[in-house]
Amino acid sequence: MAAESNFVDQVRIYCRAGRGGNGVVHFRRLKYMPKGGPDGGDGGRGGHIILRGNSNLWTLLHLRYRKHIHAPDGRNGSRECRTGASGTDVVLDVPLGTVARDADTGQFLFEITDNEEQHILCRGGQGGLGNARFATPTNQAPTEATPGQPGEEGWKILELKLLADVGLVGFPNAGKSTLLAALTAAKPLIADYPFTTLVPQLGIVSYREHQSFVMADLPGILEGAHQGRGLGHRFLRHIERNAVLLFVISADAPSIAEQYRVLVEELKAYNPELLHKPRMLAISKADLIDKELERLLKKELPPRLPALFISAHTGYNLNKLKDRLWQMLHEHSDAP
Repeated sequence: MAAESNFVDQVRIYCRAGRGGNGVVHFRRLKYMPKGGPDGGDGGRGGHIILRGNSNLWTLLHLRYRKHIHAPDGRNGSRECRTGASGTDVVLDVPLGTVARDADTGQFLFEITDNEEQHILCRGGQGGLGNARFATPTNQAPTEATPGQPGEEGWKILELKLLADVGLVGFPNAGKSTLLAALTAAKPLIADYPFTTLVPQLGIVSYREHQSFVMADLPGILEGAHQGRGLGHRFLRHIERNAVLLFVISADAPSIAEQYRVLVEELKAYNPELLHKPRMLAISKADLIDKELERLLKKELPPRLPALFISAHTGYNLNKLKDRLWQMLHEHSDAP
């Protein structure tokens, strides 16, 4: 259960960027120039709060207890038109697939999908202007300077949508975790009761010639998940970032076609764009049926949908499944 407690896919944090430093009023005073001109410098910019993609992270756990994040203020300007130092930026590393939203309005701000990609979450305030900025031919000794501006602040929500090549979609106890364990080195919790998988699990599927792709075992879906039933939106959010969807339905299901229909309807109700993703059907636990029943069940499968009977326990058709998925991934990536 340690892996589950370490997986955090949503955090709410209060961010306050740094305030800009003040511009200053100052006049040049030299031994032979007692009435020199204005030389008050500008204030420095306040520190930004920045999110940066880190491909080595897979959870937002490190931000779970860091509720308030403040960036330093900019320094005030000084004489000789010197600009104050900017406040140091606060850079928060996040996993790829992290989405930032405004907590009050729900507005989408940005999504981070590449390693080292950076976006400003809260912008630091601009520094004020020193009096040197206000000098004119008719006002050669201005006594005006402006204060620094406050930085942006407010509650932000960070949500993680897992980045995986293949996402496993199915009802609880359909055999997704067993399949992931058979194809990868991942060790998900497996038991004969619903919702064994409470958080997504990632594994790397080894393929021919030292190639590989990433597979995600996602928590089981329930009818009504798009309305929040079961794990609801927390589960569906992760499907959005998968390149190919592999629907997993048990061979002993009352109706494979009906279960597939319900799954598709849930995805459609949550986000119709999900239906544009390449998809395939894997009928799991094929070791529970004989060849004659498999032949009869094939006639009931949804038309024009790539489908394959598999068994994670015996290895039946697992290599063929990897071949099909690899082909779909490359057809998808090569598409214009």
